[in-house]
Amino acid sequence: MTSVHAIALPPADRSLRTILRRRPFTHHNRLLVAVVLVNLCFLGWAGDSDRVTALVVANLTVAALIRQQLVINLLFRLATSAPKHWPLKIRWTLGKVYHFGGIHVGAAICATAWFLVLAATTSGPPFVLALTWTIMALLGALVVLALPRLRAKHHDLFERSHRFGGWTVLVLFGVLAAVSNPVFLWPLALVVASVALPWLRLRRVPVHIVSPSPHVALVSFDHGVTPFAGSSTTVSRNPLLEWHSFANVPAPGRSGFRLTISRAGDWTAKFIADQPSHVWVKGIPTAGVGNIDKLFTRVVWVATGSGIGPCLPHLLAGDTPSVLVWSTRSPRRTYGDALVDEILGVQPDAVVWDTDTSGKPDLVALAYDACRRFDAEAVICISNKPTTWHVVEELEARGIPAYGAIWDS
Repeated sequence: MTSVHAIALPPADRSLRTILRRRPFTHHNRLLVAVVLVNLCFLGWAGDSDRVTALVVANLTVAALIRQQLVINLLFRLATSAPKHWPLKIRWTLGKVYHFGGIHVGAAICATAWFLVLAATTSGPPFVLALTWTIMALLGALVVLALPRLRAKHHDLFERSHRFGGWTVLVLFGVLAAVSNPVFLWPLALVVASVALPWLRLRRVPVHIVSPSPHVALVSFDHGVTPFAGSSTTVSRNPLLEWHSFANVPAPGRSGFRLTISRAGDWTAKFIADQPSHVWVKGIPTAGVGNIDKLFTRVVWVATGSGIGPCLPHLLAGDTPSVLVWSTRSPRRTYGDALVDEILGVQPDAVVWDTDTSGKPDLVALAYDACRRFDAEAVICISNKPTTWHVVEELEARGIPAYGAIWDS
């Protein structure tokens, strides 16, 4: 095991260029600001209710489509198709494709702002006024409940309000368009189709669950779907109330896939304890941050705990040369000998740090050392929010492209 104390970690670059890579100047927020600026360019054009309505519909369409699974997969396919001989700075930026949620947030905020203008200037029968202000109230509530602190504190409320409130807004807006300007029904129909498409693939499927410890469940699926490495599947036990996304772990040459579900809240704790025989799935396997390994010649995967799940399919496939840094408590006791042996079988040089015996490591130092030894171009970190942000920002401050989830939804 590498000694953290023996690793010479260079000082972080504190230049303006590096500061602009940190929060709040993330690519997610840059995209959000870009959408707002584009909308501001239309201030002089929006001189009547039809034009304002057009801006509302345009922003709603963008906000919905950018979250559509087929669109997400297309974005990742385009971004990761860049040749590896392109300059690292270009590939570094393309790897931030998973920040596309900034477009969703920016378009949703602008749609709400334009609708407020529309509501404030609308006159007509009481039915139209009541419908308009009902939609306005719903949009306002959705924006407020999506604020990061409220969303984190009341995630179930955020998820359900977003789902049912969003559906209600689409229905009411369709009625409003039908009685005022039917031309806007066509783009609204596109939004409805985008939202409905994943639900057309809703199905209840059998699963096989093994729990090596009370902390984790290894869930196996084999219902005719073998997803690609770097994708995720959303599962539910009550499809109208809540969905949870987990990274798919397909095995080369085998049908089906696995999910690694660790105890991280009430839902996962109950799932591990109950071990249901069936779960609900919908939509299609959807690309995630792990997909960006295709952009680089060599990568370092950094995982903590069950973060090994999203890393595992890439390690098994071996499409991009990589080395693993995994920090977890008692790996064999927690995840079972079979899984650990499977990992070491493809990653014999992996750094597996047992936090029960060695305490918490300096993951930035371990990742930097792995990059140096392996001559890697980038680091992909799969961990909890504080750790991911810390590792990504500190490595990028030392000139290493680094990536990790941004919890934007």
